[in-house]
Amino acid sequence: MLPMSIAAVWLGHHAPDALLPVAVILLLGLGKAWLIVLRFMELGHGPRLWQSLLLGWPLVVTGTILVLHATP
Repeated sequence: MLPMSIAAVWLGHHAPDALLPVAVILLLGLGKAWLIVLRFMELGHGPRLWQSLLLGWPLVVTGTILVLHATP
């Protein structure tokens, strides 16, 4: 997860206003959320409802941020 964090910080400093780097940063965040939910919290074998809720919320937030960032 550390390389994902370093990549996100690097991208944020080099092109903070462009849509593509922002999308990549958010995708890195989604990847980290996936790792935390399924590996660290050990919900890989847990109930589908919890998996859906804990992985769906970052998707909703990411989509909202991308839409708000893309609109002028």
